[in-house]
Amino acid sequence: MMTVKSISEMPTLTDADLTNTDPRLLEALARLNQIGAAINRFSVSGTFYSAHSAAEEVVATLLLIVESAIKVVPGASAVIYTYDHAIHVFDVLSRVSAGEQNASVHDAPRPDGIGTRAISQHRRVLSYEESDLTIHPVKVAAGAQAMACFPLIVANQPVGVLYVYLHEARRFRQFELLMLDNFVNQAAMAIYQARRLAHIQRDLTRKEDELNRLRRAGLLISSRLGLDETLEVILQMALEVTDAHYGIFRLVDEAGENLMARAVAGKDLGQPQLDVLPVDANSIMGWVAAHRQPLCIHDLYAAPWTRIYHPLYADMRMRSELAVPLIGSSGRLEGVLNLESPVVGAFSEQDSLLLQSLATQAVIAIQEARLLDALLEVAQLLLTEPYQEMLNHLTELACNLLDATASAVWTLDSDQCLSQVASTGYRRENGSQERKSSSPYDKLPVQESLIGEVVRTGRPVTSEDLRADMRFHRPELAREQNWARALIVPLRSTDDDRRPIGAFSVYSTAYETRHLTESEWDEKVLTCLAHYAVLALHNAQHRQALRAVQERQAIAETFAAVGDVAANVLHHLNNKVGTIPVRIQGIQDKCGTTLLADGYLAANLAEIERSAREAMAAVRENLSQLRPIHPAPVSVATCVVTAIEAAALSEAISVRTEGLDDLPVVMAGQQSLTLVFTNLLDNAAHAMRGTGLITIRGRTYGPWVEIAVSDDGPGIAPALHERIFEFNPSGRKSKRPEKAGTGKLGFGLWWVKTLMMRVGGSIAVESDGHHGTTFRLKLLYAEASS
Repeated sequence: MMTVKSISEMPTLTDADLTNTDPRLLEALARLNQIGAAINRFSVSGTFYSAHSAAEEVVATLLLIVESAIKVVPGASAVIYTYDHAIHVFDVLSRVSAGEQNASVHDAPRPDGIGTRAISQHRRVLSYEESDLTIHPVKVAAGAQAMACFPLIVANQPVGVLYVYLHEARRFRQFELLMLDNFVNQAAMAIYQARRLAHIQRDLTRKEDELNRLRRAGLLISSRLGLDETLEVILQMALEVTDAHYGIFRLVDEAGENLMARAVAGKDLGQPQLDVLPVDANSIMGWVAAHRQPLCIHDLYAAPWTRIYHPLYADMRMRSELAVPLIGSSGRLEGVLNLESPVVGAFSEQDSLLLQSLATQAVIAIQEARLLDALLEVAQLLLTEPYQEMLNHLTELACNLLDATASAVWTLDSDQCLSQVASTGYRRENGSQERKSSSPYDKLPVQESLIGEVVRTGRPVTSEDLRADMRFHRPELAREQNWARALIVPLRSTDDDRRPIGAFSVYSTAYETRHLTESEWDEKVLTCLAHYAVLALHNAQHRQALRAVQERQAIAETFAAVGDVAANVLHHLNNKVGTIPVRIQGIQDKCGTTLLADGYLAANLAEIERSAREAMAAVRENLSQLRPIHPAPVSVATCVVTAIEAAALSEAISVRTEGLDDLPVVMAGQQSLTLVFTNLLDNAAHAMRGTGLITIRGRTYGPWVEIAVSDDGPGIAPALHERIFEFNPSGRKSKRPEKAGTGKLGFGLWWVKTLMMRVGGSIAVESDGHHGTTFRLKLLYAEASS
């Protein structure tokens, strides 16, 4: 057994030892050190050189190696050739030599020569040991009598050969072979490092070119060129960088079932066959779309691709194909980008990665073009479409742009969120998908719902599975409609405080592959649409306010004119009717005895006098309603009590009040507001046919006081909700005698709406036509109006 000595036991190398050493060994060691330094120099910093500089470095290093070889073997010559293992060929242009008297470049390695054997067997070959091999005739003619051939191998891959020729009849000494083995390793490493650096340099150049192309594609998208033009430019980039023969973009149709040709580019384009391709496995592009995976086919005539290959040109023989799907940020399939080449194996993995990058740019262009078109359309409709139609359009756009199943717009109403409108894919509680009314579909509590969370926090909210999300107020609806993912963004007021005034929600089913919760793009798109929804809401409010102002102005002008006419009429009535009581008193004074004797005459004169005085009182009472109203702080509860007394309801009708005493005073006219409640009570009594319950509730929210007057009658059909407030001078005559001083002119609900507008309030009706009717009155706080 060999015993390993410690360092202290090893002999020490002295100057005497160095003096006795063969000078050739010392020179060889110096050469090795010089070669190693050269290799280290260009292997470390070679990536910063140009391709030409790197080639010069490796040639200089190989020249240093062959020169070192002939120093170790005096009188010899040496030649190095590099070898390409991939194609099994020596590079005759890579020849580097030293020690030749008459250099010849015609000594390239022979297919059956010594160099080929050294490469194939991965071993050193000595000519005098191989009886079946001969030295190259060119070298024999130059005086070579023996030779050694060394394969240059790195990581078991041959990268070249080193030939050393002896020009004297002898064999290589053991020392010479040992030193040459060291030079061989250095030469192999130099070639390997040079190739590696050249490969890195090519990759860097390619990457730089790819980045420039991607940058150019991004600039095209940001410049807002047409979509078709952008797709054509991207195709040209793909053709240039991959050297493909032609390329095509196919985009998915609206139904998501077929691929439609959108852009084609390439060499020698004639009349392409642009057939519609279904999204299925019956075509290569259909397969890529259906599986949403890139596909690189090296030979289209190999199974199974030859069966489903659909040539773009019948007379063109394409052999390889590269296709990548266009997938949006939310997982939506937009189409397929396809390249073809007549060369077998034309496309590499790098080509596939580059095409996927270009496909991403194309998807961005498609998404931005679709969004831009949608926003232009919305901007045009904003000033022309009614509020409800505008919201309908926005919900459908949200489904289309985000590839969602359903969407809805919600607004805040006190402690509830009301669904103002929803897309056709949003089923209601009764299962209906139709938009039959502008009234809210659903009501959700602000404190215990997903929609309410968005309104409370003012931040977007996502859900991965609504069916199991405890925040979602109606999980049974999500399970019924198979909603899985949801994205909800707030509607923010345009005021300085930017407070949330509602929400915009979209939902997708569990069967879909899109990911609403994973895409910032989806959130940005929905937020943008939410801004337009807010503008539509504010626009509708401003229009309503403008119409109210115009209507109040018209009413004020009308009432001013009517007041003037009524004052003139009253003057004449005072002159004519006012003489009747005076004349009756004269008759009573002069004919007292006769009247005492004739009771019938006395009674009629008394009735005539009473009727005349009541007529004058009624004219004055109703005339007061035609004169301007000066709103003042009024108690709602007091007006309701007075109205109940004035309405003279039957004993079969009950009136219940809730929360009226807690309401703050409102700005209105005492007599006018009482008249409003009187008319509503009379209207409810008539609807219930003289029997039932009337409930009057009061509540506050924001600067408003709301009073709801509800009955349990048969209700009012939704189609008649607007018509009931129309002007009808004949009115509906009550079967009950009216009390003197109630001040009703017989104009019905038109008069009620008119009075509410005159005091700065509003009235609306709610009824499904089957289960009673509710009139909602809104009036400002007395403090809020100051």
